[in-house]
Amino acid sequence: MRQRVAGVVGYPGGMTDDGRFRRGPSRFTDRITADGRDGGWPVEPGRYRLVVSRACPWASRSLVARRLLGLERSLSVAVADPIQDERSWRFTLDPDGRDPVLGIRFLYEAYEAREPGPHDAVSVPAIVDVPSGRLVTNDYQRITLDLATEWAALHRPGAPDLYPEHLRDEIDDRMGGIFRDVNNGVYEAGFATTQEAYDEAYGRLFARLDQVSEHLAGRRYLVGDTVTEADVRLFTTLVRFDAVYHGHFKCNRNKLTEDRVLWAYARDLFQTPGFGDTVDFDHIKRHYYQVHEHINPTRIVPRGPDLRGWRSPHHREELGGRPFGDGTPPPPPPEDEVVVPL
Repeated sequence: MRQRVAGVVGYPGGMTDDGRFRRGPSRFTDRITADGRDGGWPVEPGRYRLVVSRACPWASRSLVARRLLGLERSLSVAVADPIQDERSWRFTLDPDGRDPVLGIRFLYEAYEAREPGPHDAVSVPAIVDVPSGRLVTNDYQRITLDLATEWAALHRPGAPDLYPEHLRDEIDDRMGGIFRDVNNGVYEAGFATTQEAYDEAYGRLFARLDQVSEHLAGRRYLVGDTVTEADVRLFTTLVRFDAVYHGHFKCNRNKLTEDRVLWAYARDLFQTPGFGDTVDFDHIKRHYYQVHEHINPTRIVPRGPDLRGWRSPHHREELGGRPFGDGTPPPPPPEDEVVVPL
């Protein structure tokens, strides 16, 4: 038997009787493809709007991929308030509390336009068809892969290949273990309601992090000599680790800053254009500590940790590799998407 996560809005999945969090599948899995094949949605510049929260690691993947690939002009972005309410992600950061392109106050309105009725998990990232106002997909596992492949005709000159065909099997294998034990593992530890469930998730999390740290000790990136989708997916968890997962989710065997390899690897990516310039620690901390009232009933947001170390030298370039291969870094983000720097 499974029940919703108490006090949490927008999380697909729920709790089992033995106190384990089980993430559910994405409800809407339509794809946007280069040719709109199989009755799907065709790639068209300006047609779609990507709805994200800068607090959410799953949504942050799409922000990083969009920046690296140079899709800002082709795929506009709506940034939701980091604090949800019972009506889902809201656009209170925009004038009059409405998204200026979609004209809606809450993301659930796009879900209802797609399929009328209640929606227990109105999640981000979500891509919405602007002309109809209908949700297209909330399949966070697929969105970034399609941005890297199906949207290739709209990539900027010099964009990296985040999902190179000859490395896909290795990337998929690496991402599979990281998703199970790290990306989702922190949630399984943090949402656990029994000691057994927590201990099991905690053990898998740190066993995988130890494995990844050993793997990265002699190489700059997870797969190959350039940044790939695997690095994007690991980064969005690591960048939140000390700020929220270590304390809030009780993933506290050690901090990220106490693992020499992973801390240097994460700083390397953070300082790579397209990664750190999408990160908003204020949104991250306020979301986790104020939305998860079942974990933090006081809703007090901690002042720490000190974030200045993210700009310190990492020396990972000594391992070789180039983040963009023969390509180039993305230009600075659009003025209206700039995050307050550390």
